[in-house]
Amino acid sequence: MTLEITSLNQIRQTAKDFLQATEGKTVFAFYGLMGAGKTSFIKAICEELGVKDVINSPTFAIVNEYSIPNGGSIYHFDFYRIQKLEEAFDLGYEEYFYSGEYCFIEWPEMIESLLPENCLAVHIKEMPDGKREINFEDIQQSAACS
Repeated sequence: MTLEITSLNQIRQTAKDFLQATEGKTVFAFYGLMGAGKTSFIKAICEELGVKDVINSPTFAIVNEYSIPNGGSIYHFDFYRIQKLEEAFDLGYEEYFYSGEYCFIEWPEMIESLLPENCLAVHIKEMPDGKREINFEDIQQSAACS
């Protein structure tokens, strides 16, 4: 499926549409070049889910946790800076990915072999006119993961 973000004013509506289209999924791997808008889109999704905390990229912490009104959590990962797969093991990635809570993963290329089968691959691409195109599919169908 494909969605489009035409402007920052419209990003929350796209996040809402994304959540409706992916209902039942909890683990999302966000692919895209630096500056494509991964963090901005994840922030909009978190806001749609009711997060009141400050939402930013966990570049140095690797994972940020946000609370949502239903008592659940959202785990936001940024694996850009990890050097080896063992760092994800040290982090205890399984406890997060298989928790049933939302997991939003930036730079999943660094840990692809650890992504669960029920993960959704989300590809964000900046278009020449500045719009963002968001394509998503099950991870096992994603060309990026084969």
